Amino acid sequence: MTIDKSWTTIRRRGSSNEFWNGLQHFLQMAKPFVNDRGFIKCPCRRCLNNASHQLEDLESHIFRNGFMFGYNQWIHHGEPVTANAGTTVAGPSGGIHERDEMFDVLDDIISEDVDEDAVGGPSSNDQYDDLFAALRSELYPGVSSFSSLNFLVKLMHLKVLNKWTNKSFDELLKLLKLAFPKIDLVESHYEAKKLMTKMGLGYSSIHVCKNDCALFWKENSLKDTCPVCSESRWKLQSGKRSGKNVPHKVLRYFPVGPRLKRLFATSKTAKLMRWHSTGKSKDNDVMRHPVDVKSWQEFDKRHPQFAGDVRNVRLGLAADGFNPFGNMSLSYSMWPVVLTTYNLPPWICMKAEYLMLSLLIPGPQSPGKDMDVFLRPLIDELKELWVHGLDTRDAASETSVFRMRAALLWTVNDFPARSSLSGWSGQGYRACPTCNEDTPSMRVIGKTAYFGHRRFLPTNHHWRSNLQFDGRTERKRPPRRFSTTDILEQLRRVKTGIPGKHPNYGGVKRKRGDDELNWRKKIKFPDGFASNLLKNVAQNDSRLLGLKSHDCHVIMQRLLPVGCRSLVNKNIWSTIVELCTFFKQLCASTAILGGPMHMRWMYPFERYLKRLKDYVRNAAKAEGSIAEGYVVDEALTFCSRYFDDVETRFNRPDRNDDGIHPSRQLSVFESQCKPLGKQSYVELDNNDRDNAEFYILNNSPELEPYLNEHKQELHVRLGEGCLNINEVHRTEFIYAMHRMQAPEVTTELLSLSSKTNMVVSSYPACIVNGVRFVTHDRDVRLRTQNSGVSVPGTGQEMFYGQLQQILEFSYLNGFSRDLDVIPIVQPVTNASRPVTDDSSFLNDADEVELSDEEDNSVEEYADEETDAETEIDTEEDDDDRSYHASDSD
Repeated sequence: MTIDKSWTTIRRRGSSNEFWNGLQHFLQMAKPFVNDRGFIKCPCRRCLNNASHQLEDLESHIFRNGFMFGYNQWIHHGEPVTANAGTTVAGPSGGIHERDEMFDVLDDIISEDVDEDAVGGPSSNDQYDDLFAALRSELYPGVSSFSSLNFLVKLMHLKVLNKWTNKSFDELLKLLKLAFPKIDLVESHYEAKKLMTKMGLGYSSIHVCKNDCALFWKENSLKDTCPVCSESRWKLQSGKRSGKNVPHKVLRYFPVGPRLKRLFATSKTAKLMRWHSTGKSKDNDVMRHPVDVKSWQEFDKRHPQFAGDVRNVRLGLAADGFNPFGNMSLSYSMWPVVLTTYNLPPWICMKAEYLMLSLLIPGPQSPGKDMDVFLRPLIDELKELWVHGLDTRDAASETSVFRMRAALLWTVNDFPARSSLSGWSGQGYRACPTCNEDTPSMRVIGKTAYFGHRRFLPTNHHWRSNLQFDGRTERKRPPRRFSTTDILEQLRRVKTGIPGKHPNYGGVKRKRGDDELNWRKKIKFPDGFASNLLKNVAQNDSRLLGLKSHDCHVIMQRLLPVGCRSLVNKNIWSTIVELCTFFKQLCASTAILGGPMHMRWMYPFERYLKRLKDYVRNAAKAEGSIAEGYVVDEALTFCSRYFDDVETRFNRPDRNDDGIHPSRQLSVFESQCKPLGKQSYVELDNNDRDNAEFYILNNSPELEPYLNEHKQELHVRLGEGCLNINEVHRTEFIYAMHRMQAPEVTTELLSLSSKTNMVVSSYPACIVNGVRFVTHDRDVRLRTQNSGVSVPGTGQEMFYGQLQQILEFSYLNGFSRDLDVIPIVQPVTNASRPVTDDSSFLNDADEVELSDEEDNSVEEYADEETDAETEIDTEEDDDDRSYHASDSD
């Protein structure tokens, strides 16, 4: 009997009853051939008969992914075996396709939209037909290693990663078409972008009143005039609407729910969304993620049902304005609203690849008091996610579909943006949101000054009675702590304002009543430590301009205490130092409530604005350029998670990657140091070589038994009263090692006991534990300081100095003649002092501790200003290294 298999080649599976009926007949035929556990091989285009599933899962797999190519005789599903039966995976033109990463990509994309209830019947997936057609198409006749879709996605990924222009991409496509006439490739970047957006999540364009009064959305979506100020929705020419309806303003909204669903539906990130539960620290004294702090734990106590499912999402929201046109004089303020997911591990949740753009508020004016008008779509969706949740497929769970809910933990913003988000004005006599109505302030020469800081001191502090501050003694108590009930009562008294900036409506300035308070609406540093501040100094009057939040932290906590010491007298200087120290301690103490600072401050988001600014290709349509660029980049970033054969944002090495170190028997040969730069040679005399060799031997834990044995022999031979026994031990132990013939001597131990060469290698830089260090000679020519080192003494003190040389000693392996490499540093000691609690050290294999201490050479920043020399090698970035924060901060 002939079996009808024509249904397996139907492309539009969702709208075809023939496909659905053929699938049901196939399942009935395969049902008697399941194994004793109810499993059978799955012939979908993803599993390719390599995986087994239950029969009901076969139905959803084949319906979602399609029936595999080349499986013409169903030998695993009940069809009798005949001659020449095979199970090759063939393409539509007969060529053999290797496993294509894009199968996994499309499978995870389609699984986002498939509900459990939809498995029982056809549903439409027509939007993916072009993607499947490109996936089935060979790039070139006879080339089976690349599908057309695979090649195009990787080519677009290279364009985004290396910042090619659209024109250069078009020219490259023309060249490929000219060189390979039969190549199956799109004609232009525009067509490629259209195909990529089908793998993205898209966005919604919402029209806005020209005066920011209201959105033309939901109940106002069909109106042509603003419901508040009655201004026209459309741009008019000579009082009449132009041929095409063009809105005054457009808000771009990127829905949050589908993007959270993708994080769970993707096999590459589904497990990471549980890290806050599975990977958190077991030690109560260790804090590395917000899950370890009080605010997170208090939230779990208040909402146990939400906390009961670890897959529920915790979000943080950040908003800030920026000029998309760089440093041009044009005044323009565009406001993106960005979300971060705190379910993810701390080392990735603040990276740009995991930040989600949710709103793009158009310029040219900042939203100001009308921020809540623009936030409405996002707030409505967050409420829906909190109350009802969203059915989500989890790729890492046995129960594949669950109800995902989300909660917004906090907002991250600078002080001006906080005013827009919270509604409490950051200006005027009551600008402090903490002191609230108790804010002490007064008018001084046309400006508002804030005083009364002695109120926070203990009541018996001697500064309270000191008259040198303002001629008065301070007897007031600290400001009150306002509860949630107090704040809500204040909001209740606020009069409902009219939104917008129309001069006759919301733009009319009104005097705030006394009972409304300040409510205005209802509701030379180490490498990578800071940006190059020289770029922020105005040449005419030496003012600091364009500082980011991280730069302000660095100036307040690091530079001011040292920089002002020689400029003012001791009384003023000591006060400034105490104030800076207070802010440093305050910044650290907030971590107890909210977690590590880098996950709650603006610096990562400010760096993210630079990426958004790079999307602008059409200055006349800046917002549209950013929205389109973000969607395409989002799709390509998602696809790149599955690529192993090309460099992506997820597999490229770090800037200061020290490589993979071989496993050795002796720890001294397991070098954690990667030398950089031009190799030179230094000839040592016998004394220097002996000192270096003994230092290496004395810092090898495996040689400790031999060291102790040799010392005991010296005590017996020279007597206990010998004064120079340590010197003799240092000199003779080297030669004793060279004569070692013990049976337990291994190849590495014999290599270590051999004499080193008189000529050793020298380098100007190295990488240790992910941090780059340079010698002092090179450091003086850079705008970053990374030559500070610390060496432990024989007692409890730590000696600080600067890295003078980086030497590499080579030991000849007596058997295989391999070279074992050991890095040695020679610091010049400037001073000695006990190690403080906030010191940070990086252990080398030889127990030489390298530190990126900035305190030992801060004064060198001012007087070491020369042109940067040639780069060390191709791996070293620009010496400015602006906006790069390393893990050593």
